[in-house]
Amino acid sequence: MSYDVHILNSAEKEINRLHLVIYSRVIKKLMSLEDNPRPRGVKKLTGREEYRLRAGDYRILYTIDDKKHLVTISAVGHRSDVYG
Repeated sequence: MSYDVHILNSAEKEINRLHLVIYSRVIKKLMSLEDNPRPRGVKKLTGREEYRLRAGDYRILYTIDDKKHLVTISAVGHRSDVYG
């Protein structure tokens, strides 16, 4: 069963500021979460309810609600900035 992907406003602003090449890579990763919210390489963050998905040097942070089949994107950014 597919999941709905909801992007928070703050994450959407971060996505829109990305360069075109990185933007397209991140969008492709976001689209893949509809079919599989826990793809190969995803990592559950320690001490947080979020998961982390890599897109090159950029990270996508999100939560999964299996009951509602909902993935909520909370942050997208460079690996040195996104965890703060």
